[in-house]
Amino acid sequence: MLFNSLQFLIFFPIVLCVFYVIPEKLKRPWLLIASYFFYMCWNARYALLLLTSTAVTFASGILIERAREKDPPRMKPVVAASFVINLSILFFFKYFNFTVNLLQNIAALFHITLNAPVLDVILPVGISFYTFQALSYTVDVYRRDVEAEKSFVTYALYVSFFPQLVAGPIERSKNLLQQLKVFKKFDYRRFLDGSMIMLWGYFLKVVLADRISVFVDTVYRDIPTYGGMYLIVATILFAIQIYCDFAGYSTIAVGAAKILGINIMENFKAPYLSTSVGMFWRNWHISLTSWFKDYLYIPLGGSRKGKGRKYMNKLIVFLVSGLWHGADLSFVVWGGLNGIYQIIGEVLLPFRTKVNSTFNLSRDTIGHKAMEALITFILVDFAWIFFRAQSISDAVMVIKSIFTTYNPWILFDGSLYNCGLNSKEFWFMITCILILLWSDVQKKKNVIIRDVILAQDGWCKVLIIAVAISAILIFGVWGTGYNDSSFIYFQF
Repeated sequence: MLFNSLQFLIFFPIVLCVFYVIPEKLKRPWLLIASYFFYMCWNARYALLLLTSTAVTFASGILIERAREKDPPRMKPVVAASFVINLSILFFFKYFNFTVNLLQNIAALFHITLNAPVLDVILPVGISFYTFQALSYTVDVYRRDVEAEKSFVTYALYVSFFPQLVAGPIERSKNLLQQLKVFKKFDYRRFLDGSMIMLWGYFLKVVLADRISVFVDTVYRDIPTYGGMYLIVATILFAIQIYCDFAGYSTIAVGAAKILGINIMENFKAPYLSTSVGMFWRNWHISLTSWFKDYLYIPLGGSRKGKGRKYMNKLIVFLVSGLWHGADLSFVVWGGLNGIYQIIGEVLLPFRTKVNSTFNLSRDTIGHKAMEALITFILVDFAWIFFRAQSISDAVMVIKSIFTTYNPWILFDGSLYNCGLNSKEFWFMITCILILLWSDVQKKKNVIIRDVILAQDGWCKVLIIAVAISAILIFGVWGTGYNDSSFIYFQF
Protein backbone atom coordinates (compact mmCIF):
# COMPACT_ATOMS: atom_id res chain seq x y z
CA MET A 1 0.00 0.00 0.00
CA LEU A 2 1.45 3.33 -1.09
CA PHE A 3 0.93 6.61 0.74
CA ASN A 4 -0.10 8.19 -2.56
CA SER A 5 -2.77 5.58 -3.31
CA LEU A 6 -6.54 5.63 -2.90
CA GLN A 7 -6.15 2.58 -0.66
CA PHE A 8 -4.16 4.56 1.90
CA LEU A 9 -6.52 7.54 1.77
CA ILE A 10 -9.26 5.14 2.87
CA PHE A 11 -7.11 3.04 5.19
CA PHE A 12 -5.58 5.82 7.30
CA PRO A 13 -8.80 7.64 8.33
CA ILE A 14 -10.34 4.29 9.35
CA VAL A 15 -7.28 3.37 11.43
CA LEU A 16 -7.27 6.84 12.98
CA CYS A 17 -10.97 6.92 13.88
CA VAL A 18 -10.95 3.44 15.41
CA PHE A 19 -7.71 4.19 17.28
CA TYR A 20 -9.16 7.17 19.12
CA VAL A 21 -12.48 5.57 20.09
CA ILE A 22 -11.38 2.15 21.34
CA PRO A 23 -10.14 1.55 24.92
CA GLU A 24 -6.46 2.03 25.74
CA LYS A 25 -5.78 -1.71 26.09
CA LEU A 26 -6.95 -2.32 22.52
CA LYS A 27 -4.93 0.44 20.86
CA ARG A 28 -1.69 -1.58 20.51
CA PRO A 29 -3.38 -4.68 19.05
CA TRP A 30 -5.36 -2.47 16.69
CA LEU A 31 -2.25 -0.66 15.39
CA LEU A 32 -0.42 -3.98 15.08
CA ILE A 33 -3.24 -5.48 13.00
CA ALA A 34 -3.37 -2.32 10.87
CA SER A 35 0.43 -2.39 10.39
CA TYR A 36 0.46 -6.01 9.22
CA PHE A 37 -2.49 -5.37 6.92
CA PHE A 38 -0.61 -2.37 5.51
CA TYR A 39 2.44 -4.54 4.82
CA MET A 40 0.51 -7.53 3.51
CA CYS A 41 -1.10 -5.40 0.80
CA TRP A 42 2.17 -5.91 -1.12
CA ASN A 43 2.72 -9.60 -0.51
CA ALA A 44 0.99 -11.41 2.34
CA ARG A 45 3.55 -14.23 2.43
CA TYR A 46 6.42 -11.89 3.19
CA ALA A 47 4.74 -10.84 6.41
CA LEU A 48 6.21 -14.12 7.72
CA LEU A 49 9.70 -12.64 7.24
CA LEU A 50 8.69 -9.58 9.22
CA LEU A 51 7.26 -11.82 11.93
CA THR A 52 10.42 -13.96 11.97
CA SER A 53 12.70 -10.96 12.40
CA THR A 54 10.41 -9.69 15.14
CA ALA A 55 10.32 -13.01 17.00
CA VAL A 56 14.09 -13.54 16.79
CA THR A 57 15.02 -10.09 18.09
CA PHE A 58 12.28 -10.15 20.75
CA ALA A 59 13.62 -13.46 22.06
CA SER A 60 17.20 -12.18 21.86
CA GLY A 61 16.33 -9.26 24.12
CA ILE A 62 14.86 -11.52 26.80
CA LEU A 63 17.74 -14.01 26.55
CA ILE A 64 20.34 -11.21 26.79
CA GLU A 65 18.72 -9.86 29.92
CA ARG A 66 18.56 -13.31 31.51
CA ALA A 67 22.18 -14.03 30.60
CA ARG A 68 23.26 -10.72 32.13
CA GLU A 69 21.87 -11.86 35.49
CA LYS A 70 23.06 -15.48 35.42
CA ASP A 71 25.89 -15.89 32.91
CA PRO A 72 27.11 -12.63 31.25
CA PRO A 73 29.51 -14.32 28.77
CA ARG A 74 26.46 -15.88 27.08
CA MET A 75 25.16 -12.46 25.99
CA LYS A 76 27.53 -12.15 23.05
CA PRO A 77 26.51 -15.47 21.43
CA VAL A 78 22.86 -14.38 21.69
CA VAL A 79 23.65 -11.07 19.97
CA ALA A 80 25.65 -12.92 17.32
CA ALA A 81 22.81 -15.39 16.70
CA SER A 82 20.31 -12.54 16.30
CA PHE A 83 22.56 -10.84 13.76
CA VAL A 84 23.35 -14.06 11.87
CA ILE A 85 19.69 -15.05 11.50
CA ASN A 86 18.46 -11.62 10.47
CA LEU A 87 21.34 -10.83 8.14
CA SER A 88 21.10 -14.30 6.57
CA ILE A 89 17.49 -13.60 5.62
CA LEU A 90 18.49 -10.21 4.25
CA PHE A 91 21.40 -11.76 2.32
CA PHE A 92 19.23 -14.52 0.84
CA PHE A 93 16.61 -12.18 -0.59
CA LYS A 94 18.76 -9.18 -1.45
CA TYR A 95 22.35 -10.24 -2.03
CA PHE A 96 22.43 -13.92 -3.03
CA ASN A 97 22.10 -13.36 -6.79
CA PHE A 98 24.46 -10.37 -6.61
CA THR A 99 27.09 -12.48 -4.84
CA VAL A 100 26.72 -15.35 -7.31
CA ASN A 101 27.06 -13.00 -10.25
CA LEU A 102 30.10 -11.33 -8.70
CA LEU A 103 31.80 -14.68 -8.09
CA GLN A 104 31.07 -15.77 -11.66
CA ASN A 105 32.64 -12.59 -13.04
CA ILE A 106 35.73 -13.01 -10.85
CA ALA A 107 36.06 -16.66 -11.91
CA ALA A 108 35.74 -15.64 -15.55
CA LEU A 109 38.83 -13.44 -15.18
CA PHE A 110 40.77 -16.64 -14.50
CA HIS A 111 39.00 -18.52 -17.32
CA ILE A 112 36.99 -20.56 -14.82
CA THR A 113 33.33 -21.32 -15.44
CA LEU A 114 31.34 -21.21 -12.25
CA ASN A 115 27.89 -22.74 -12.42
CA ALA A 116 25.75 -21.54 -9.56
CA PRO A 117 21.98 -21.28 -9.08
CA VAL A 118 20.17 -17.98 -9.61
CA LEU A 119 17.16 -17.47 -7.36
CA ASP A 120 13.92 -16.15 -8.78
CA VAL A 121 12.72 -14.28 -5.70
CA ILE A 122 11.08 -10.90 -5.18
CA LEU A 123 12.83 -8.52 -2.81
CA PRO A 124 10.52 -8.04 0.19
CA VAL A 125 9.61 -4.37 0.43
CA GLY A 126 11.27 -2.56 3.33
CA ILE A 127 13.34 -5.56 4.45
CA SER A 128 16.51 -3.48 4.92
CA PHE A 129 14.65 -0.91 7.01
CA TYR A 130 12.86 -3.18 9.46
CA THR A 131 15.87 -5.52 9.73
CA PHE A 132 18.12 -2.66 10.84
CA GLN A 133 15.48 -1.35 13.23
CA ALA A 134 15.04 -4.78 14.82
CA LEU A 135 18.80 -5.38 15.10
CA SER A 136 19.35 -2.01 16.77
CA TYR A 137 17.01 -3.18 19.53
CA THR A 138 19.18 -6.25 20.14
CA VAL A 139 22.26 -4.05 20.50
CA ASP A 140 20.41 -1.53 22.68
CA VAL A 141 19.42 -4.26 25.12
CA TYR A 142 22.97 -5.61 25.13
CA ARG A 143 24.33 -2.13 25.86
CA ARG A 144 21.66 -1.61 28.55
CA ASP A 145 20.31 1.43 26.72
CA VAL A 146 16.84 -0.10 27.09
CA GLU A 147 15.35 -2.94 29.08
CA ALA A 148 14.13 -6.01 27.22
CA GLU A 149 10.49 -5.59 26.23
CA LYS A 150 8.25 -8.22 27.84
CA SER A 151 5.16 -7.63 25.73
CA PHE A 152 5.40 -9.26 22.31
CA VAL A 153 2.53 -7.14 20.97
CA THR A 154 4.26 -3.90 21.96
CA TYR A 155 7.57 -5.03 20.49
CA ALA A 156 5.98 -6.34 17.30
CA LEU A 157 4.32 -2.94 16.84
CA TYR A 158 7.72 -1.26 17.32
CA VAL A 159 9.16 -3.27 14.41
CA SER A 160 6.10 -3.00 12.15
CA PHE A 161 4.63 0.46 12.93
CA PHE A 162 3.09 1.17 9.53
CA PRO A 163 3.97 4.85 8.90
CA GLN A 164 7.72 4.13 8.86
CA LEU A 165 7.74 0.38 8.23
CA VAL A 166 8.84 0.13 4.62
CA ALA A 167 11.05 3.19 4.04
CA GLY A 168 11.93 4.64 7.40
CA PRO A 169 12.90 6.67 9.24
CA ILE A 170 14.74 3.82 10.98
CA GLU A 171 13.64 4.39 14.56
CA ARG A 172 15.43 3.57 17.80
CA SER A 173 13.93 1.57 20.62
CA LYS A 174 14.75 4.36 23.10
CA ASN A 175 12.37 6.64 21.24
CA LEU A 176 9.62 4.67 19.53
CA LEU A 177 9.27 1.65 21.82
CA GLN A 178 8.64 3.81 24.88
CA GLN A 179 5.94 5.83 23.11
CA LEU A 180 4.03 2.66 22.22
CA LYS A 181 3.44 1.87 25.89
CA VAL A 182 1.30 4.88 26.76
CA PHE A 183 -0.69 6.60 24.02
CA LYS A 184 -1.73 10.25 23.97
CA LYS A 185 -5.31 11.48 23.77
CA PHE A 186 -6.57 13.15 20.64
CA ASP A 187 -5.33 16.73 20.30
CA TYR A 188 -6.77 19.04 17.62
CA ARG A 189 -3.61 21.16 17.29
CA ARG A 190 -1.47 18.02 16.92
CA PHE A 191 -3.92 16.76 14.29
CA LEU A 192 -3.56 19.97 12.27
CA ASP A 193 0.22 19.92 12.69
CA GLY A 194 0.48 16.31 11.52
CA SER A 195 -1.89 17.00 8.62
CA MET A 196 0.26 19.90 7.40
CA ILE A 197 3.38 17.74 7.64
CA MET A 198 1.66 15.06 5.55
CA LEU A 199 0.51 17.61 2.97
CA TRP A 200 4.07 18.89 2.57
CA GLY A 201 5.18 15.30 2.04
CA TYR A 202 2.53 14.82 -0.63
CA PHE A 203 3.66 18.02 -2.32
CA LEU A 204 7.23 16.74 -2.41
CA LYS A 205 6.17 13.38 -3.84
CA VAL A 206 3.25 13.82 -6.26
CA VAL A 207 3.79 17.44 -7.31
CA LEU A 208 7.59 17.57 -7.48
CA ALA A 209 9.29 14.14 -7.45
CA ASP A 210 6.86 12.44 -9.82
CA ARG A 211 6.93 15.41 -12.20
CA ILE A 212 10.74 15.53 -12.22
CA SER A 213 10.90 11.77 -12.78
CA VAL A 214 9.20 12.19 -16.17
CA PHE A 215 12.13 14.29 -17.42
CA VAL A 216 14.86 12.25 -15.72
CA ASP A 217 13.50 8.88 -16.88
CA THR A 218 13.14 10.11 -20.46
CA VAL A 219 16.81 11.15 -20.60
CA TYR A 220 18.33 8.24 -18.68
CA ARG A 221 16.37 5.66 -20.68
CA ASP A 222 18.11 6.78 -23.87
CA ILE A 223 21.59 7.95 -22.93
CA PRO A 224 23.02 7.83 -26.51
CA THR A 225 20.29 10.19 -27.76
CA TYR A 226 20.23 12.60 -24.85
CA GLY A 227 23.89 13.43 -24.37
CA GLY A 228 25.85 16.31 -22.94
CA MET A 229 23.72 19.09 -21.47
CA TYR A 230 20.60 16.88 -21.43
CA LEU A 231 22.37 14.54 -19.00
CA ILE A 232 23.70 17.42 -16.91
CA VAL A 233 20.19 18.83 -16.48
CA ALA A 234 18.72 15.37 -15.84
CA THR A 235 21.39 14.56 -13.24
CA ILE A 236 20.80 17.83 -11.43
CA LEU A 237 17.08 17.16 -11.49
CA PHE A 238 17.60 13.60 -10.25
CA ALA A 239 19.32 14.97 -7.15
CA ILE A 240 16.16 16.96 -6.46
CA GLN A 241 13.89 14.07 -7.43
CA ILE A 242 15.41 11.58 -5.03
CA TYR A 243 15.38 14.19 -2.28
CA CYS A 244 11.71 15.00 -2.82
CA ASP A 245 10.77 11.34 -3.26
CA PHE A 246 12.49 10.02 -0.13
CA ALA A 247 11.90 13.12 2.02
CA GLY A 248 8.30 13.00 0.82
CA TYR A 249 7.84 9.49 2.19
CA SER A 250 9.62 10.30 5.45
CA THR A 251 7.60 13.49 5.89
CA ILE A 252 4.28 11.72 5.34
CA ALA A 253 5.40 9.08 7.84
CA VAL A 254 6.30 11.73 10.44
CA GLY A 255 2.96 13.47 9.92
CA ALA A 256 0.87 10.29 10.10
CA ALA A 257 2.65 9.21 13.28
CA LYS A 258 2.16 12.64 14.84
CA ILE A 259 -1.59 12.47 14.21
CA LEU A 260 -1.54 9.17 16.14
CA GLY A 261 0.29 10.95 18.96
CA ILE A 262 3.72 9.46 18.23
CA ASN A 263 6.86 11.46 17.46
CA ILE A 264 9.34 9.86 15.08
CA MET A 265 12.63 11.42 14.03
CA GLU A 266 13.05 13.90 11.21
CA ASN A 267 15.02 12.31 8.37
CA PHE A 268 16.11 15.35 6.34
CA LYS A 269 17.29 18.85 7.27
CA ALA A 270 17.84 20.90 4.10
CA PRO A 271 20.72 18.64 2.93
CA TYR A 272 21.51 20.51 -0.30
CA LEU A 273 22.30 23.67 1.66
CA SER A 274 25.17 21.83 3.36
CA THR A 275 28.62 23.35 3.00
CA SER A 276 30.52 20.05 3.08
CA VAL A 277 29.87 16.43 2.19
CA GLY A 278 30.19 15.52 5.86
CA MET A 279 27.47 18.03 6.72
CA PHE A 280 25.36 16.72 3.84
CA TRP A 281 25.38 13.25 5.40
CA ARG A 282 24.44 14.66 8.78
CA ASN A 283 21.36 16.15 7.12
CA TRP A 284 20.48 13.39 4.61
CA HIS A 285 18.76 10.14 5.63
CA ILE A 286 19.63 11.03 9.19
CA SER A 287 18.22 7.84 10.67
CA LEU A 288 20.48 5.60 8.54
CA THR A 289 23.56 7.80 8.94
CA SER A 290 23.17 7.82 12.73
CA TRP A 291 22.48 4.05 12.69
CA PHE A 292 25.76 3.36 10.92
CA LYS A 293 27.58 5.74 13.24
CA ASP A 294 26.25 4.08 16.43
CA TYR A 295 26.26 0.44 15.32
CA LEU A 296 29.17 0.23 12.87
CA TYR A 297 31.51 3.25 12.89
CA ILE A 298 31.93 3.48 16.67
CA PRO A 299 32.26 -0.31 17.18
CA LEU A 300 34.97 -0.30 14.47
CA GLY A 301 36.88 2.17 16.60
CA GLY A 302 35.51 5.46 15.29
CA SER A 303 38.14 8.16 15.52
CA ARG A 304 39.75 6.79 18.67
CA LYS A 305 42.64 4.92 17.02
CA GLY A 306 44.39 7.53 14.90
CA LYS A 307 43.60 9.31 11.66
CA GLY A 308 44.45 6.42 9.38
CA ARG A 309 42.07 4.08 11.19
CA LYS A 310 39.39 6.78 11.31
CA TYR A 311 39.56 7.28 7.54
CA MET A 312 39.43 3.53 6.96
CA ASN A 313 36.40 3.22 9.26
CA LYS A 314 34.62 5.99 7.39
CA LEU A 315 35.32 4.36 4.05
CA ILE A 316 34.05 0.99 5.32
CA VAL A 317 30.86 2.61 6.61
CA PHE A 318 30.12 4.28 3.28
CA LEU A 319 30.94 1.18 1.25
CA VAL A 320 28.54 -0.80 3.45
CA SER A 321 26.00 2.01 3.15
CA GLY A 322 26.26 1.79 -0.63
CA LEU A 323 25.72 -1.97 -0.52
CA TRP A 324 22.76 -1.47 1.84
CA HIS A 325 21.12 0.70 -0.80
CA GLY A 326 21.34 -1.87 -3.55
CA ALA A 327 22.85 -5.16 -4.63
CA ASP A 328 24.99 -3.75 -7.41
CA LEU A 329 28.55 -2.50 -7.66
CA SER A 330 27.30 0.89 -8.84
CA PHE A 331 25.85 1.48 -5.37
CA VAL A 332 29.15 0.46 -3.80
CA VAL A 333 30.96 2.98 -6.01
CA TRP A 334 28.40 5.63 -5.02
CA GLY A 335 28.99 4.92 -1.34
CA GLY A 336 32.75 4.80 -1.79
CA LEU A 337 32.79 8.17 -3.55
CA ASN A 338 30.92 9.80 -0.66
CA GLY A 339 33.38 8.27 1.78
CA ILE A 340 36.38 9.44 -0.25
CA TYR A 341 34.91 12.96 -0.48
CA GLN A 342 34.82 13.19 3.30
CA ILE A 343 38.33 11.82 3.77
CA ILE A 344 39.77 14.27 1.22
CA GLY A 345 37.79 17.09 2.83
CA GLU A 346 39.29 16.35 6.24
CA VAL A 347 42.81 15.94 4.85
CA LEU A 348 42.58 19.29 3.03
CA LEU A 349 40.98 21.15 5.95
CA PRO A 350 44.27 22.51 7.37
CA PHE A 351 45.29 23.70 3.89
CA ARG A 352 41.93 25.41 3.33
CA THR A 353 42.13 27.03 6.75
CA LYS A 354 45.61 28.36 5.96
CA VAL A 355 44.48 29.74 2.59
CA ASN A 356 41.53 31.50 4.22
CA SER A 357 43.82 32.97 6.85
CA THR A 358 46.45 34.07 4.31
CA PHE A 359 43.96 35.89 2.09
CA ASN A 360 41.84 37.07 5.04
CA LEU A 361 38.77 35.16 3.82
CA SER A 362 35.84 34.65 6.17
CA ARG A 363 33.91 31.39 5.98
CA ASP A 364 30.91 33.13 7.54
CA THR A 365 30.11 35.33 4.54
CA ILE A 366 27.12 34.47 2.36
CA GLY A 367 29.32 34.28 -0.73
CA HIS A 368 31.76 31.82 0.87
CA LYS A 369 28.96 29.61 2.18
CA ALA A 370 27.19 29.71 -1.19
CA MET A 371 30.40 28.62 -2.95
CA GLU A 372 30.95 25.77 -0.47
CA ALA A 373 27.31 24.67 -0.87
CA LEU A 374 27.65 24.73 -4.66
CA ILE A 375 30.85 22.66 -4.60
CA THR A 376 29.24 20.20 -2.18
CA PHE A 377 26.19 19.86 -4.42
CA ILE A 378 28.35 19.23 -7.50
CA LEU A 379 30.30 16.47 -5.70
CA VAL A 380 27.20 14.82 -4.29
CA ASP A 381 25.38 15.13 -7.62
CA PHE A 382 28.28 13.54 -9.51
CA ALA A 383 28.06 10.55 -7.16
CA TRP A 384 24.29 10.33 -7.80
CA ILE A 385 25.11 9.33 -11.39
CA PHE A 386 26.21 5.89 -10.10
CA PHE A 387 23.05 5.70 -7.99
CA ARG A 388 20.69 6.52 -10.87
CA ALA A 389 22.38 4.60 -13.70
CA GLN A 390 21.41 0.97 -14.22
CA SER A 391 25.02 -0.21 -14.00
CA ILE A 392 28.59 1.00 -13.73
CA SER A 393 28.96 0.83 -17.51
CA ASP A 394 25.90 3.06 -17.93
CA ALA A 395 27.29 5.49 -15.34
CA VAL A 396 30.59 5.64 -17.24
CA MET A 397 28.65 6.27 -20.46
CA VAL A 398 26.81 9.15 -18.78
CA ILE A 399 30.02 10.72 -17.47
CA LYS A 400 31.76 10.33 -20.83
CA SER A 401 28.82 11.94 -22.64
CA ILE A 402 28.73 14.86 -20.19
CA PHE A 403 32.38 15.67 -20.83
CA THR A 404 32.53 14.95 -24.56
CA THR A 405 29.20 16.15 -25.96
CA TYR A 406 28.95 19.91 -26.41
CA ASN A 407 25.40 21.16 -26.84
CA PRO A 408 24.71 24.11 -24.47
CA TRP A 409 22.24 25.64 -26.94
CA ILE A 410 19.57 23.16 -25.84
CA LEU A 411 19.14 25.30 -22.73
CA PHE A 412 17.73 28.09 -24.90
CA ASP A 413 16.18 26.60 -28.05
CA GLY A 414 13.31 24.69 -26.41
CA SER A 415 14.87 21.25 -26.77
CA LEU A 416 14.39 20.56 -23.05
CA TYR A 417 10.63 20.67 -23.62
CA ASN A 418 10.92 17.45 -25.65
CA CYS A 419 12.01 15.37 -22.66
CA GLY A 420 8.57 14.45 -21.35
CA LEU A 421 7.53 17.86 -20.01
CA ASN A 422 6.15 20.65 -22.18
CA SER A 423 7.16 24.26 -21.53
CA LYS A 424 4.36 24.93 -19.01
CA GLU A 425 5.08 21.74 -17.08
CA PHE A 426 8.82 22.40 -17.14
CA TRP A 427 8.56 25.93 -15.74
CA PHE A 428 5.95 24.88 -13.20
CA MET A 429 8.50 22.28 -12.03
CA ILE A 430 11.15 25.00 -11.74
CA THR A 431 8.73 27.14 -9.72
CA CYS A 432 8.06 24.26 -7.32
CA ILE A 433 11.81 23.69 -6.93
CA LEU A 434 12.17 27.35 -5.93
CA ILE A 435 9.41 26.86 -3.34
CA LEU A 436 11.35 23.88 -1.98
CA LEU A 437 14.55 25.97 -1.87
CA TRP A 438 12.75 28.76 0.01
CA SER A 439 11.34 26.23 2.47
CA ASP A 440 14.78 24.72 3.12
CA VAL A 441 16.29 28.17 3.64
CA GLN A 442 13.59 28.85 6.26
CA LYS A 443 14.40 25.51 7.90
CA LYS A 444 18.07 26.49 8.02
CA LYS A 445 17.01 29.65 9.82
CA ASN A 446 15.02 27.52 12.29
CA VAL A 447 11.78 29.08 11.05
CA ILE A 448 9.00 26.48 11.32
CA ILE A 449 6.38 27.51 8.79
CA ARG A 450 3.76 25.21 10.35
CA ASP A 451 4.03 27.06 13.65
CA VAL A 452 3.39 30.34 11.85
CA ILE A 453 0.26 28.84 10.27
CA LEU A 454 -0.92 27.28 13.53
CA ALA A 455 -0.67 30.69 15.21
CA GLN A 456 -3.38 32.05 12.89
CA ASP A 457 -7.14 32.11 13.49
CA GLY A 458 -9.05 28.85 13.12
CA TRP A 459 -10.75 29.79 9.84
CA CYS A 460 -7.38 30.79 8.39
CA LYS A 461 -5.75 27.47 9.30
CA VAL A 462 -8.60 25.48 7.77
CA LEU A 463 -8.50 27.64 4.64
CA ILE A 464 -4.74 27.13 4.19
CA ILE A 465 -5.07 23.36 4.57
CA ALA A 466 -8.03 23.30 2.13
CA VAL A 467 -6.04 25.29 -0.44
CA ALA A 468 -3.03 22.97 0.03
CA ILE A 469 -5.18 19.87 -0.53
CA SER A 470 -6.75 21.42 -3.63
CA ALA A 471 -3.36 22.41 -5.04
CA ILE A 472 -1.97 18.89 -4.57
CA LEU A 473 -5.04 17.36 -6.24
CA ILE A 474 -4.88 19.82 -9.13
CA PHE A 475 -1.13 19.96 -9.72
CA GLY A 476 -0.11 16.47 -8.64
CA VAL A 477 1.07 14.09 -11.35
CA TRP A 478 -2.01 11.90 -11.66
CA GLY A 479 -2.85 11.76 -15.38
CA THR A 480 -5.26 9.62 -17.33
CA GLY A 481 -5.43 6.08 -15.97
CA TYR A 482 -3.35 7.16 -12.97
CA ASN A 483 -1.17 4.44 -11.48
CA ASP A 484 0.29 5.50 -8.13
CA SER A 485 4.05 5.84 -8.40
CA SER A 486 6.15 3.78 -6.01
CA PHE A 487 8.73 5.48 -3.82
CA ILE A 488 12.36 5.10 -4.92
CA TYR A 489 13.54 3.78 -1.55
CA PHE A 490 11.05 0.89 -1.59
CA GLN A 491 13.61 -1.05 -3.65
CA PHE A 492 16.00 -1.00 -0.68
